[in-house]
Amino acid sequence: MKYLVKFFVVTFLFLIYTHASAEQKIAYLDMKFVLNNSKAGKGAQDFLQKSFKENQKKFLNEENALKKKENDLLAQKTILTKKEYQKKSADLRKKVIDYQSQRRTALEKITSQRAEARQKLLEKLDPIMKTYIKENDISLIIDRKNVLMGNTNLDITNIIVEKLNKEFPSLSIK
Repeated sequence: MKYLVKFFVVTFLFLIYTHASAEQKIAYLDMKFVLNNSKAGKGAQDFLQKSFKENQKKFLNEENALKKKENDLLAQKTILTKKEYQKKSADLRKKVIDYQSQRRTALEKITSQRAEARQKLLEKLDPIMKTYIKENDISLIIDRKNVLMGNTNLDITNIIVEKLNKEFPSLSIK
């Protein structure tokens, strides 16, 4: 009889604990959507894409000019002396190396600006999500890419985007 009472007490406590832990709220959020479709995220993306396209255009023009110089130099190879040809060839190589260095630097700058913009956006998003978690008594937020299937009522992406747009409408990139 003593063991039977212990068994029922333990079983009862286990059922209460299981029921209490089953009441945890879980939501999911599409971080990629939030970062790309918030006002600040779109503004940053537009700025970076514009900067990238301007750089591409500039470097394409410079590359075409270098190719033209190379073709001109090859055409003059038979006319020039060996020393003059080597000097012009060395100058052209230096210009090509400078061009490649400038292009690499410009791409690295855009990459670092993108990472910086993402970091700033995530820093602004963190307190918004924390307050939303407290207000709605949510235990866990999962990124949507890690969710195979779920109830659409658990998706808080649009709510977070709206809050982010209100609190952080733009992002300054240097």
